[in-house]
Amino acid sequence: MKEEFFTIEDAGDMRIDKFLAGELSTLSRSHIQKLIKDGNVFVNSNPIKANYKISQGDKICVQIPELKEPDILPEDIALDILYEDEDILIVNKPKGMVVHPCPGHYQGTLVNALLYHCKDSLSGINGVQRPGIVHRIDMDTTGSLLVCKNDLAHQILAKQLKDHSIHRVYHAIVHGVLKEDEGTVDAPIGRHPTDRKKMSINYKNGKDAVTHYKVLQRFSNFTYVKCILETGRTHQIRVHMASLHHPLLGDAVYGPAKCPIKGLQGQTLHAKILGFIHPSSGKYMEFDAPLPDYFENLLLKL
Repeated sequence: MKEEFFTIEDAGDMRIDKFLAGELSTLSRSHIQKLIKDGNVFVNSNPIKANYKISQGDKICVQIPELKEPDILPEDIALDILYEDEDILIVNKPKGMVVHPCPGHYQGTLVNALLYHCKDSLSGINGVQRPGIVHRIDMDTTGSLLVCKNDLAHQILAKQLKDHSIHRVYHAIVHGVLKEDEGTVDAPIGRHPTDRKKMSINYKNGKDAVTHYKVLQRFSNFTYVKCILETGRTHQIRVHMASLHHPLLGDAVYGPAKCPIKGLQGQTLHAKILGFIHPSSGKYMEFDAPLPDYFENLLLKL
């Protein structure tokens, strides 16, 4: 059981769940509300309700039980494997598949499928929740994903990622018509100051992030672009293109809440090309994941 303590110096007119959500950045507000409901939050040694409003001088104790991670089980899920040898796999991830287990997604993930396909041949550096996973892409992003079968391969390729020497090219469709044929967004990315589920351009606390883009085709209201990552920050392309006022089509987080294309689920983003130095042979290898059917059909429709 972990405990956190706070003393209120300037109360204002704030509910305790909102106050704790700001102080405990690793916990969601719904998690904090559950802790309160379960009797794990005390003010002046007394349990309280979520609508309690803090007062100056209040002494708050939050008890956080240790989370038990569920067992991650192998599942017989078909994989589109672009390449495989004794060290690595390159998987063409479909839309809607979560890469590794997380709250709300402990089944049907890429890791569940990898455990069935690879058995015990996956690197263990990232623990039992993310065996073999060197990098990740969002649930609704499709395309090339690198998986390592042993720790040595993982260490070598993780260093290439850290050194930004892995070649990664994404294809995307963005709102609006880009005027320039190509350009670069060089702006640091960090956690959004008020919405912890989002990232944002953050010059104070963000990490360096560079995206190069090139127009592939223009439509009346949209643009088909190629994005080359110089760095690999969370939601990098989505944040950078939105900063140009050209958010990704289908991206309800960084773009319009209502998608203009009926039936489209999530951002239109595909990890097309992945290139790196093989951890054993030392030779450069490059893989090109074909565009998924929904993306091809959308281009024809536009």
